[in-house]
Amino acid sequence: MSNRLYQGILPKLADTAKRCIGTVTEDGNVFACSEAARIGETLKGDLSELFLTTEPLIIGDNAVCRVDNQSGTFSALFVQGDDDHALQSAAFCAAALSCVEEFAGERYDRMNFVKNVILDNILPGDIYLRTRELHLNNEVPRAVLLIRGVDNNTEGVYSATQTLFPDKAKDFVINISETDIALVKELRPGMEGRDLEKLARSIADAVSPQYETQPHIGIGTTVGSIQDLAASFKEAQVSLEVGKVFDTEKKIISYDYLGIARLIYQLPKRLCGMFLQEVFKRGTIDSLDEETLFTIQKFFENNLNVSETSRRLFVHRNTLVYRLEKIKKLTGLDLREFDDAIVFKVALMVKKYLDARPIRY
Repeated sequence: MSNRLYQGILPKLADTAKRCIGTVTEDGNVFACSEAARIGETLKGDLSELFLTTEPLIIGDNAVCRVDNQSGTFSALFVQGDDDHALQSAAFCAAALSCVEEFAGERYDRMNFVKNVILDNILPGDIYLRTRELHLNNEVPRAVLLIRGVDNNTEGVYSATQTLFPDKAKDFVINISETDIALVKELRPGMEGRDLEKLARSIADAVSPQYETQPHIGIGTTVGSIQDLAASFKEAQVSLEVGKVFDTEKKIISYDYLGIARLIYQLPKRLCGMFLQEVFKRGTIDSLDEETLFTIQKFFENNLNVSETSRRLFVHRNTLVYRLEKIKKLTGLDLREFDDAIVFKVALMVKKYLDARPIRY
């Protein structure tokens, strides 16, 4: 257990015992104490007798008791004084620290286990056994949210996310890399995709003070068992990658609402290249200037309605018709026709995908 955790517990135990309480290494070095000034001191007396008993002993001017822990390292607790009260307090406090050690060790094991599950580093047959050993509920819905910071420092993201989700028995905040934090969230019954987006927004709002801009958050689908968490994590990763290609302005991207972008992203790049060659003559799509592409975007946004699009673009209806005729001559596709509009929309997305992930020969 970390020295910081010991240091947080000992003052509370000292208030109960009304004595100075500290912990020491095998060599008698004080590494945590209710009186912080004593940290670094060496306790007087020979501690070797503690290896032979779990009972508290009077050593020098203190009652000392061994603290059992799962790590196998030696540590002992001392209570200032050589009377019965000191002995009783030492036994009680050592037992309390042992329980805390056990709880902290189990929590650490749970965290490592969940991390290995989402990273697919554990055999499926072992997941069920470890789930039972660690007393994890396998019957509740969970989802993975992947939080990607805008620089290489995740410490602020990690702290802010942990503060938002303090129930470490149900929710797991896990460091994945220098930029990524994963949140494995246990969900309430009835929570849907839009609820997860609201949850992601609360994370972004809490984390954003650490950065000049908000982090990107990918949301995987809800799964019903721990065995499926790896799939939810991969979906959260795909959400971030798809968002980076097709919707760079969007900070929160859910796998449930990727639409056709998800389909295009999963297609082989060579197949996408063949599709563009089939739809357009060579170089045709590259010949469209920024004004023309902006006109096309607005035409799609206004459901292929010429009058509404011209109004939104502040141009005469005939001007817009002229531009659409020009596009038809260049590409052979009439965007006023639904089928041609679909082909053109998909082709633009495929072009954007290939620009982000070019084919390598």
